[in-house]
Amino acid sequence: MLVHLFEYLQQHYDLPGAGLFRYISFRAGAAMLLALLFSMIIGKRIIDKLRKLQIGETVRDLGLSGQNIKAGTPTMGGIILVAATLLPVLLFARLNNVYIILMIVSTVWMFIIGFIDDYIKVFKKDKEGLKGRFKIMGQVGLGLIVGITMLANDNVVVRMTPRVAAEHGYTVTDTILVKNPGSEQTFTTMVYAKAPITNVPFVKNNELDYSRLLWFLGDNARDLSSVLFVIMSIFVITAVSNGANLTDGLDGQLAGVSAIVCMALGILAYVSGNSVAADFLNIYYLPNTGEMVIYAACLLGACIGFLWYNVFPARVFMGDTGSLTLGGIIAAMAIVLRKELLIPVLCGVFLVENLSVIIQVWWFKRTKKKYGEGRRVFLMAPLHHHYQKKGYHEVTISVRFWIVQILLAAATIITLKIR
Repeated sequence: MLVHLFEYLQQHYDLPGAGLFRYISFRAGAAMLLALLFSMIIGKRIIDKLRKLQIGETVRDLGLSGQNIKAGTPTMGGIILVAATLLPVLLFARLNNVYIILMIVSTVWMFIIGFIDDYIKVFKKDKEGLKGRFKIMGQVGLGLIVGITMLANDNVVVRMTPRVAAEHGYTVTDTILVKNPGSEQTFTTMVYAKAPITNVPFVKNNELDYSRLLWFLGDNARDLSSVLFVIMSIFVITAVSNGANLTDGLDGQLAGVSAIVCMALGILAYVSGNSVAADFLNIYYLPNTGEMVIYAACLLGACIGFLWYNVFPARVFMGDTGSLTLGGIIAAMAIVLRKELLIPVLCGVFLVENLSVIIQVWWFKRTKKKYGEGRRVFLMAPLHHHYQKKGYHEVTISVRFWIVQILLAAATIITLKIR
């Protein structure tokens, strides 16, 4: 709202300093600072309110050291994260931007799912919370919203050079083609190798066109590639949100990891929304995605502010209200920026936490069927509990996960230059 207000004031009254709001860097910095301060200042009041309402964590006995002292710690602290993110976004971002609207919808959507889950756990005294199938339905619903919006909205465009446009089979009538959305806009940037890639199936000029994966359908491949794109959106959102949920097991772990991921996404948003940087790095120039820097900055500030109360010993837990929402936001942002293929690296911590549970369950069932007794690969899953069982303090585990995530984020950014 402020950006529209100050643009009006500058245009009609030439207000000194109003021009600052034209710059994404200024708005991102101010928004991040506001999100951080809001989460720290208002966070205390929300925590006190949660404690007064006796919205405390119910701890299952997993045989882990120090877990019993966490019983009764206020949960549903994701309310702080969401409020501290959305308020600065509403103030500093352009609210007529399709990407900002999509991210706000994604945040509110996942927040509602997580809130219902925590509400059932806390107030209905049901430890299972929202049934798994309903969570999946919610994640699939968000995937449909994001995927279809990316395909159908007239304001979602991709700019290509004439050479790349011709190689995609489009008629070029200008020095730069503005690619209109629709069933044809189903490609993403490959960032793992030098340009141009010429010997990898389905890949051309470092771009994965989903229609090439359906080459066996002939002329129908292009039309059906939109379905594949939506399926990919659903898969990414489901996987990342569940991975974030599993990562939220130690004080400060998920908030710290998510803050680092948000910083990397902010950088990706900046270069994707800047025509000069996008051309230099040989990635798609995505007009108007620069506003996503604002969103990433708000979420970064909110996560850091939340850490003030969430680091060991935690005064509040985010609950599924926060963890599912964080995962959904990160996944939606990656899809919007057409960097979903970076998720395995950028969200490597989430991936490993997910895989540790899958491997543990699969191996237990397989050995039980074969030997009559289930065996385990890890002492306990998800992975952070394995290290707890080995005797590591949870502060050590959380900080080391942060360090690993910093390395993964740096590797993600470096791949842009490697190309």
